[in-house]
Amino acid sequence: MDTIIPARLNSGWSPASWRDCPIKQVPVYPDAAKLAAMEARLTRFPPLVFAGEARRLKASLALAATGQAFVLQGGDCAESFGDFTANVIRDTFRVLLQMAVVLTFGGSMPVVKLGRMAGQFAKPRSSDSETIDGVTLPSYRGDIVNGPEFSAQARMPDESRMEFGYFQSAGTLNLLRAFASGGYADLHEVHRWNLDFVEKSPLAARYRDLSARIDETLAFMAACGLTSVSAPQIRETDFFTSHESLLLPYEQALTRVDSTTGDYYACSAHFLWIGDRTRQPDGAHVEFLRGVKNPIGLKVGPTTTVDDLLKLMEILDPANEPGRLSLIARMGADKVNEKLTPLVRAVRQAGRTPVWLCDPMHGNTISTAAKIKTRRFDAIVSELRSFFDIHEAEGTVAGGAHVEMTGQDVTECVGGARGLSEEDLGNRYETFCDPRLNAEQALELAFLLAEELKTRRAKRAHS
Repeated sequence: MDTIIPARLNSGWSPASWRDCPIKQVPVYPDAAKLAAMEARLTRFPPLVFAGEARRLKASLALAATGQAFVLQGGDCAESFGDFTANVIRDTFRVLLQMAVVLTFGGSMPVVKLGRMAGQFAKPRSSDSETIDGVTLPSYRGDIVNGPEFSAQARMPDESRMEFGYFQSAGTLNLLRAFASGGYADLHEVHRWNLDFVEKSPLAARYRDLSARIDETLAFMAACGLTSVSAPQIRETDFFTSHESLLLPYEQALTRVDSTTGDYYACSAHFLWIGDRTRQPDGAHVEFLRGVKNPIGLKVGPTTTVDDLLKLMEILDPANEPGRLSLIARMGADKVNEKLTPLVRAVRQAGRTPVWLCDPMHGNTISTAAKIKTRRFDAIVSELRSFFDIHEAEGTVAGGAHVEMTGQDVTECVGGARGLSEEDLGNRYETFCDPRLNAEQALELAFLLAEELKTRRAKRAHS
């Protein structure tokens, strides 16, 4: 096993070379011939995204790596086929836009908007199987693999779901592109939504000052002639998609050669990341993503060592390209100071400049006495603040946040201004996977983050 990494670094890559590597989190399909036929079918479909879009995202991420932009990555824990409606897509997009406007003002920098949307269908699991009342079935791995219902038929991996996932992603992307360029993203409209949120929030007094200053800024811009009519930047926005690169037969089938450069791009999304469970340096998921030219991410958890991280960075980003690699730290509020600090320091000392993102969700999942998975809003905020503190102390850049959220009024995470309690979780607990911030909690988090960015910016200006 030790000889695999040096050999790989000196050998050629192809979209199929991952098949020669050890693989984890892989579903076992009952009919290999049907799986191969579906993969062949997907290779003939048009790409979902284009190489030029991925390059544009990479350039924006390069700015975030040096503190000239801030990344907001957010969306569902796992998209479902059953919730595929225009309203669900619109509401999540809308909340992300609202968050981005607040963060843009608080940080005085552009916000890179990256949705966990249009492809976030597959989920890693801690066990290959699940047992209920003495019956053991394969674990639910996301709608693109199998169904959540606890039955033998639903839990059998079904390759035809990949085609359904492709078309749902295409429909979602079509709507997102229309929203981003058709006037729905107009800055004045987004700000009006935020004003409505502020007036209804229990913390209205706290947020009113920031909202009033955004109001003044928009009025000043209009007085200078910068309106929705005169400036496309006011009514349009860039919006990119991302998901975990987990189901490699699907990802390989949607990999294409860019006709302008001859490079390979994964065309299922603009940005793909490797999860904490599949980041083995000699593993199939690392092998696949090392060869595509998209900007990519790597989840960094509490078991990640300095040696692990530097080895993975050398494999995934040997040239230290600006914007190529984002490190998504997911430690937990109680572990982040101990676990993240040495990693940030080692990466800085190695001369590397990745985009550092904070995922304050996955390390803060707990179970209630009633065995319901939830997350505490104060733990999420605490990990984010510690993330900023660590980067400030190490002289590095806190580049953004990665959150699981929805535009719906769910009750899955406790806390926040409304004070959702464990007793409230049953009201609208709708996730098939991990608990998400609801629309109000997500916006509250954005206002808190904006205050954090503003305070730290002022401190730097006076230092």
